[in-house]
Amino acid sequence: MQAEQARTKAPRYAAICESFATDERIAALIEDPPRWDAPLRVMSALHYLVLAGRASWDDIDTALVEHADFLRRHIAQQGVQTNEVQRCWSLLPCFLEVAHRTGAAVFDVIELGSSAGLNLGWDSYRYEYAAGTWGPADATVAFTGEERRPVPAHLLTLAPVVRTRTGVDLNPIDLTTDHGIHLLKSFIWVGQDDRLARLDRAIGALRDNPPEMIAGDLADVLPVLLANRATDALTVVWQTAVLGYLPEQRRELVLQTLAEAGAVGPLAFISTSSANDGSHLYYGLTIQLWPSGERVQVAHADWHGAFIDWLPADQRTADDAVIAF
Repeated sequence: MQAEQARTKAPRYAAICESFATDERIAALIEDPPRWDAPLRVMSALHYLVLAGRASWDDIDTALVEHADFLRRHIAQQGVQTNEVQRCWSLLPCFLEVAHRTGAAVFDVIELGSSAGLNLGWDSYRYEYAAGTWGPADATVAFTGEERRPVPAHLLTLAPVVRTRTGVDLNPIDLTTDHGIHLLKSFIWVGQDDRLARLDRAIGALRDNPPEMIAGDLADVLPVLLANRATDALTVVWQTAVLGYLPEQRRELVLQTLAEAGAVGPLAFISTSSANDGSHLYYGLTIQLWPSGERVQVAHADWHGAFIDWLPADQRTADDAVIAF
């Protein structure tokens, strides 16, 4: 499955995954039965060694022998950590749609599963769409992509101010260390040098203005954050895929927390959900607003933010799915 998902975007990554599917040496490194994210962990472990200069993609056989203990430990203990900043290109219209629907001019933002916190700086990046640009002209990080149906021009005229930004992650990545940088990069698919370069630029920008990061289980931390939220700004919570990694009971607790907090005062939640057009998997981008509780899917998007398909009003539907794998 992992090989198939990567085939068109990262052929070498896909080929390696395909070869590993029947490799007994790989099977010996992972738990039995394997978790659904085992391929991501295996490839991350090898990529970490390559980034650290301890292995080469041209000699995987040697790495499997010489670093078997490291690989086994990394695969068993290291949770998936992705911080694809290109996703901000598909998330920005959702933030602007929230501002449009609520009239809010000031946001306090909370990202669930924030990894290193790079996406928390979404308002400091530069964006290009068919209808115009958004963000600082001198930003060191700039995004563009494929618009299958365009982002509306009126959204790009809005400029909500982010007053506070908070990230919650079980194990936030410290990008002041080589280990942290290698770890974050290790989950990028082999051969996607553009993603690595974009990540480097985002890391440079983050170090100048790091967000607040909270280490902990998001299902436990979120109730505290929402109970103490300010009333003079709109709190906007979002997640991209992290709920798919939670056990069902913990996932339901997060959704219950949001609903209870929304009943007390205005709140917005932006979330990715799994979508399928019959031949391709992608994200559905959903917005939920309280106190009404209305939930609607406003767009489809590539997992890594390469494309967005902004849905016209007559094609938007209520979206009960909030889990993305």
